Amino acid sequence: MFRFSHLNRLVTVVTLLSLVGAFTLVADASHSWGSYHWARTVNPFTLKLGDNVSFAWDPFLATASGDWTQSSILNTTVVSGSTDSRRCRATNGRVEVCSNRYGNNGWLGIASIWISGSHITKGTVRVNDTYFNTSRYNTPGWRGFVMCQEVGHTFGLDHQDEDFYNSNLGSCMDYSGDPDGTINGQLSNEHPNNHDYEQLETIYAHLDSSATLLSDRRGTAAGALALARANLEELDLNSPREWGRVIRTARDGRSSLYERDLGRGEKVFTFVIWAD
Repeated sequence: MFRFSHLNRLVTVVTLLSLVGAFTLVADASHSWGSYHWARTVNPFTLKLGDNVSFAWDPFLATASGDWTQSSILNTTVVSGSTDSRRCRATNGRVEVCSNRYGNNGWLGIASIWISGSHITKGTVRVNDTYFNTSRYNTPGWRGFVMCQEVGHTFGLDHQDEDFYNSNLGSCMDYSGDPDGTINGQLSNEHPNNHDYEQLETIYAHLDSSATLLSDRRGTAAGALALARANLEELDLNSPREWGRVIRTARDGRSSLYERDLGRGEKVFTFVIWAD
């Protein structure tokens, strides 16, 4: 009897240690977007977010900017947009954030970054009002979740998890079918969490000799050359046909990340959140 109880206790301890180990792996997991980052010569750095969204989206863009600025590495500032929201043309050295009725093309939001080597040179965020004007998605939870996640992608962050049916991790970088957590009594996925901030510290632990940021006035000729190359080809990214090849699918089998190769070491990566 004693030996059986002792065995049970041993099995219990091993099980608990396994669970702790599994949790540690999840908590420490990297969710950077490759090695892509904005080149800059100082930390913290400031990234400008161009406001090309409607009044309905302004509070959510402001909240996302404020949330990400809590990072010790970067500050974001919302500035006047420099493009029409339909085209959402990228601007060198900053991120343009746009909202429009982009059509029944299946996506809620997309984030795209132009890269030269490993450096981000510009980015765009698009949120699709064709879906956000419906009762299913026209909620603070869905708007906050999608805006926060798409803006986060433009810093070089990946998803923490790509399963819509897992319990919320309390991060907007986690896929969710219940972003504010009200349906199932879960954590809110409308904002970043500490793991997102820690990942940014890892991505931006080093400094660069040149800058691709519009706000970094100490950029060198190398940084300017990367910006010039990135501007050689403008794309209409409203259509999935322009995103290039699928390089990742989520756990539901749908594509989540695309790559468009522009040649000369220049690429455009596009993350997508699909509607149900």
